[in-house]
Amino acid sequence: MMKKPQAKNNVFAMTPVLLALLLAGCAVGPDYHRPDIAVPLQYKEARGWLKATPQDDVGKGEWWEAYRDPTLSALLRQVAVSNQNVAEYAAQFREAQALAAQSRAELFPSVSGDVSSTRSRSSSASGVGNSHSAELSASWEIDLWGKLRRTLEENKASAQASQAELANITLSAQSELAQDYFQLRIMDQQIALYQQSIQAYERYLQVIDNKYRAGSEARNTLAQAQMQLESARASALDYQWQRAQLEHAIALLLGKTPAEFSLPAAPLVAVLPAVPAALPATLLQRRPDIAYAERNVAAANAAVGVAIAGYYPDLTLSASGGFASTVLHNLMTAPNRVWSLGPELSGTLLDFGATSAKVAQARAAYDASVASYRQSVLSGIGEVEDYLVELHTLQSEVAASQRATTAAKESARVTRNQYEAGMIDYLDVATTENSSLSDQQSLLSLQSTQWVTSVKLIAALGGGWQADNH
Repeated sequence: MMKKPQAKNNVFAMTPVLLALLLAGCAVGPDYHRPDIAVPLQYKEARGWLKATPQDDVGKGEWWEAYRDPTLSALLRQVAVSNQNVAEYAAQFREAQALAAQSRAELFPSVSGDVSSTRSRSSSASGVGNSHSAELSASWEIDLWGKLRRTLEENKASAQASQAELANITLSAQSELAQDYFQLRIMDQQIALYQQSIQAYERYLQVIDNKYRAGSEARNTLAQAQMQLESARASALDYQWQRAQLEHAIALLLGKTPAEFSLPAAPLVAVLPAVPAALPATLLQRRPDIAYAERNVAAANAAVGVAIAGYYPDLTLSASGGFASTVLHNLMTAPNRVWSLGPELSGTLLDFGATSAKVAQARAAYDASVASYRQSVLSGIGEVEDYLVELHTLQSEVAASQRATTAAKESARVTRNQYEAGMIDYLDVATTENSSLSDQQSLLSLQSTQWVTSVKLIAALGGGWQADNH
């Protein structure tokens, strides 16, 4: 006779444990694991590289400080504050954070209150009547299958992806501004070079014109000098409008109209940073676009779990209590108490494959995001390879161009001396002067490409090639 009560006591003792397990539930769907990517251990154009694992949150410092240009540094610091594309993505990131916070709140019960007082008339003999009520209600969706937890997981990953996207658009805008800045500064040198040539050509033209008037110089020599001068003027004007457009582009990147911004001509004081022979393996991991793609994979993985949870019913616990009366002054009394308590279990019994289709969609979206992530890593590797080989080649090309420019200047000097001594015609002077000017402009163009490629490499590495903030 004593065994049955003992059995009941065991059942009652286990009830809290069973209830805890029930409330904890399980999260259906696959747990997230970062996709493996088969990449080489090192770059073809540089050594010291390992497989990528996104670490975009690692501090990179202000990468532009490597150029040691105060004007450039001041401009790039404004991008994160004033650029309107950056402001747009910053707002989207805050929106994503708020959505994740909302998903977190849905894991807990919600409580609402309702107070009402009405006066109504019906067609019955009772005539006009009053109704007063005050009620508190609570509801809690028990996350049996992990649907809410997977939703939170998805939204958190999406918020992290949004943060990476913000970092990527900021880096992109800063990189674009730095490229425009270096092109503009080199263009200042090209314009200055043309101005020097124009002044020299004007002096030549004046000398030749005087000789022509004196009858000691032919008409075709005067025409050659005039053509050389006007050609240089036209080329200088061509650079002027190109420089103006670069200045306008910088203004827009700073969130300003072109009329609000100007960048006076000045020498390029920046220092071209040397690329290390061996680059730390962690650099590619900091690329925000790779982090963005990887976080999208995590979000897509969680979305699969949300879709699978659609197979299972939802359990909601609800309770309400309060007072209801036709007389307001005794509303809050025991006889007027009302309450309700009970669970609600709801689920789809027949949907003709709609849930299965949603799961298939989620799995396909996950596979697509994995492919996109892997392609982002491969594209990042390709970009770094391209910029490394370009910089290495440009270094030798610039050196060769400098030697050619030095030789062209010497040739032009000798030719000028020979002409002034009456040993040769001006046509020879014009030819060597044009050749020297062309070589100098080609050298400046190569140097412009070198500066731009340097910025592109830094951006391709996620913001610098320093392993820390120093």
